[in-house]
Amino acid sequence: MESSSSLELEYFKKDVGIKFQLYNSLFTSLPFHRIEKTGILLSLLLNHCEEGYDKGQSPTFILNDFFDRYTILKDDQGRVDLLFRFIQYMERQVVLFDALEDAAFKEITDVKGVGTLKHLESVVTEQGAQEALSKKLNDFSVRLVLTAHPTQFYPGPVLGIINDLAKALKENNTNRVNLYLQQLGKTPFFKKEKPSPYDEAMNLIWYLENIFYNAGGRILSLLKDRFSNQVSNDHNIISLGFWPGGDRDGNPNVTADTTQKVADALRSSILKCYYLDVRQLKRRLTFKGVDTILLELEMKLYENIFIPEQKTTLTKNEIVQYLQSISEILVKEHNGLFLSLVNNLKYKVEVFGLHFASIDIRQESSVHNKVLEEIAEKEKLLPADYANLSDEEKIFALEKSAGTVDKDLYNDISKDTILSILLIPVIQKYNGERGCNRYIISQSHSALNVLEVYHLFLLNGWNKTSLNIDIVPLFETIDDLRLATSVMHQLYSNNIYKEHLERRNKTQTIMVGFSDGTKDGGYLMANWSIFKAKKELTAISEKHGISVIFFDGRGGPPARGGGKTHKFYASMGSNISTKEIQLTIQGQTVSSTFGNIEGAQFNIEQLLHAGITNDLFPRTNNLRAEDEQLIDELAAISYDTYNEFKKHPQFLNFLINVSPLNYYGETNIGSRPTKRGKQKGLDLKDLRAIPFVGAWSQLKLNVPGFYGVGTAMEVIVKNGKLSAVKNLYRHSLFFKTLLDNCEMAMKKTFFPLTEYLKNHPQYEGIWNLIFKEFELTKKYLLLVSGKEELMEDYPVEKLSIQMRERIVLPLTTIQQYALAELRNGEEGILTDAFKKLVVRSSFGIVNAGRNSI
Repeated sequence: MESSSSLELEYFKKDVGIKFQLYNSLFTSLPFHRIEKTGILLSLLLNHCEEGYDKGQSPTFILNDFFDRYTILKDDQGRVDLLFRFIQYMERQVVLFDALEDAAFKEITDVKGVGTLKHLESVVTEQGAQEALSKKLNDFSVRLVLTAHPTQFYPGPVLGIINDLAKALKENNTNRVNLYLQQLGKTPFFKKEKPSPYDEAMNLIWYLENIFYNAGGRILSLLKDRFSNQVSNDHNIISLGFWPGGDRDGNPNVTADTTQKVADALRSSILKCYYLDVRQLKRRLTFKGVDTILLELEMKLYENIFIPEQKTTLTKNEIVQYLQSISEILVKEHNGLFLSLVNNLKYKVEVFGLHFASIDIRQESSVHNKVLEEIAEKEKLLPADYANLSDEEKIFALEKSAGTVDKDLYNDISKDTILSILLIPVIQKYNGERGCNRYIISQSHSALNVLEVYHLFLLNGWNKTSLNIDIVPLFETIDDLRLATSVMHQLYSNNIYKEHLERRNKTQTIMVGFSDGTKDGGYLMANWSIFKAKKELTAISEKHGISVIFFDGRGGPPARGGGKTHKFYASMGSNISTKEIQLTIQGQTVSSTFGNIEGAQFNIEQLLHAGITNDLFPRTNNLRAEDEQLIDELAAISYDTYNEFKKHPQFLNFLINVSPLNYYGETNIGSRPTKRGKQKGLDLKDLRAIPFVGAWSQLKLNVPGFYGVGTAMEVIVKNGKLSAVKNLYRHSLFFKTLLDNCEMAMKKTFFPLTEYLKNHPQYEGIWNLIFKEFELTKKYLLLVSGKEELMEDYPVEKLSIQMRERIVLPLTTIQQYALAELRNGEEGILTDAFKKLVVRSSFGIVNAGRNSI
């Protein structure tokens, strides 16, 4: 009998690999200039790239040789025009591949296997853990927080085409596939203007309406069906968060007006979903006594959606009551006919309320400090010398402060900070309390950062006894993570804040950021620092009688906390709080992991399963003291190695001149600037993690995903601890997942692309350092795991990566060619064209990676 992975691999080859070759022929009918010739030449270019890199040739040599051999083009402009045609073609090949994978999801994924609710049911039954499960389900949830981080290189219309194309491919409807490909040919990937924060919100609301609403409903029905005795009606196991329109950190384009518009859009969107479901119910529930109630509910929803300026105080409980009345009549008078349809809608209403997703307000800590300094200066609500006080003196001053801020005295960011605080109760009035009840502080370094926000609320008219806001510190850098426990101890010891937590169910949410941690201290140290911080924060919270919830700021690739995310949550053990699983779902990850209903349902089930089983069966997940000491040693060596690498005199020059980093902002994919602050020039501290990781990803070097791991392993092995590391890999799911994700990052590297730099007078030193560390890491990962090649355990994903990387090989070649021309040439008539080649190449390269940045 074949294993499930073998069957999935065969399905992948048949339903994705072969179909890609078949449908790829339809590209010759795309509405592009000389498309047939472009397709033939691109096929020749792909082979020429593979042969050229095998011979150690540079991208510039490969392309110039290609032009000389296979075209009659001699002028630079004609050659550049052909390269743009290649880019258009490959972008759309990537779309086809994405759609084929989405269409084949159920065949290439074990949707009933390990990690699903069906598997959970069998394990719980086998272990006789029904009572433990009941307790866990009443106190556990998964919260997915959609963010507008600039990692989504597909514009909204193209994402819609991928969704429709996948459906047509699933049905083998060649005519529709051809039509959608024609539409794709006419649809631009590049936007001339950056989206506004509201545009970003509306793009993500499409996913809420079309994916998460339906996937969430399916999961809730499954839970109620399979675990009817364990699931409480008063507790939401799934919830959604939302950052677009609320995330102000480093984004001056987000204002209080934006937040209000997004909150209204979310409310309108969920009401529209309910309205459409009610309309569907009317076609089934045509019975006496039910139809009139349903009509009344329909009209209430209609008034709130379609009548201009009509915004009644309709509540979630009101809608639930209508549905409950209908259920009771169906049971009593109609033998429960279609009761499941009513219950399904009721479950959705209980989870999504009138908010759909909770808006988080986020701002950087220094902003709050500046606002308070301005308040001290203008209104004397605080000591005039507030800016010069120590942290302890500021806390004392804040606790003695009284009065209400006059918002009209302030401008710019101070006024917006005040208005955002005043806006929250307005949102809560119409969207419910969960519409907006959390304030996140990025760059949190001290207890003062949290207390300043708490007292800002009081100075803006909030009453401390009714302050229904969770204040969430975000710890990101390695140093901040090390200090996090002492910061929280100080907060928990503060009497005023302790009273606030008493009113918030003795619960504190703490956010940790993977991206900045990796940029700051490297892959191994960042992940280990977060693990240790969570363990210490759990202990200090328990000591103070506080239930702690961790909110993970995760991106797509392993270097930003992505990869096999659910396995990390399954490996936390009993020393880390798993009361809830909360994580950000950013840009590209939304479409690649949650881009269709089946995929979203599967991945949410994986997270539910991970959190529940980690708590119910944790005995194999706890790290022993000697394990922690070993990882401590590995992380410390890795950290030193990575930081030494960052100090290389060519580090920034290499990143700026060899990668597309300088052009990231010109892709116009997000409203947020690529760096914090307004200063000219590039400073690594102010550079955001997304363009940092994205630059290495497009270079096909993926430094943040592995650098330092190989050196750390080598030192440990030379110290005679190879068997200890192997044993750790075998028995620790956390450590194994850490290394498996590292393998994923390394599988997406392609050193021949930049091998021409190994003898470069300026960059040979840094390139050779990276290559040496890669080879070292690969050697020891295979030695420790016992594998023969990277990602051996994940054959389907490995093949997917190989096929995707092959599709865009000419694209990465074009980008490196353009960068080399910009680096080596003087300003000329083609300078702008080369810059555009760099930018336009980014779309296909990043989209092919699916979790590249």
